[in-house]
Amino acid sequence: MKAIVTVVEKITSEAHIDIPDGLSEDAIKQHIVEQYNSGEMLFDMNIFQADFESISAKIIKNQSEGEV
Repeated sequence: MKAIVTVVEKITSEAHIDIPDGLSEDAIKQHIVEQYNSGEMLFDMNIFQADFESISAKIIKNQSEGEV
């Protein structure tokens, strides 16, 4: 018998980025979104917290019987 286990976690990441001086709140939000979308922010991200959300399992007796 086999089980396919799926674990769902919420990952909280933190990135330290430079924001140009003098930007409005909307411009700061846009700057952050642009850095994230371009992939520039990913290199600096460090996962510092992972919260468990759920776990589920599909039990399979054998290939011919399928999911139980």
